[in-house]
Amino acid sequence: MPEGFNENPGELMRALIQRVKKGSVAVDDKVIGAIGPGLVILLGVKNNDSEAAADYLAAKIVNMRIFQDDQGKFNRSALDVGAELLAISQFTLYADTTRGRRPGFTDAAQPDVSIPLYEKFIELLRASGLKVATGEFGAHMVVEIINDGPVTILLDSEDKRKP
Repeated sequence: MPEGFNENPGELMRALIQRVKKGSVAVDDKVIGAIGPGLVILLGVKNNDSEAAADYLAAKIVNMRIFQDDQGKFNRSALDVGAELLAISQFTLYADTTRGRRPGFTDAAQPDVSIPLYEKFIELLRASGLKVATGEFGAHMVVEIINDGPVTILLDSEDKRKP
């Protein structure tokens, strides 16, 4: 387990990644982030999350082999192909739909917790040397995703605990 990784079972950062031909995010009809071929990353931060969870997910994402090689096999990572990354905060990844018809979001971290962890996650992605674009935390965003494959994968920092 990574140093500093909280063993609290409540700690669970989540990322939904999509391999894309292109992606963009706009606020108030103005594009604030756009990428070419690469990954759109929707990041959800849960209560009690830590920087270690952000580190685990960032490393997993840039190294995950989900890009095709010359034989069409998933053998190349974002680092291998020089993929561009678009990271967008997405508290709705923690929607609780177990009761009623309206989802609850009590498991999603409040901004005082989630903003620093979202910013740390972006910093870690940028440290990889890949181009990283972002959304605007807390804003109403219009996200355009042109999925490639389609390839969509859900990652949880909790996966690090599994043998």
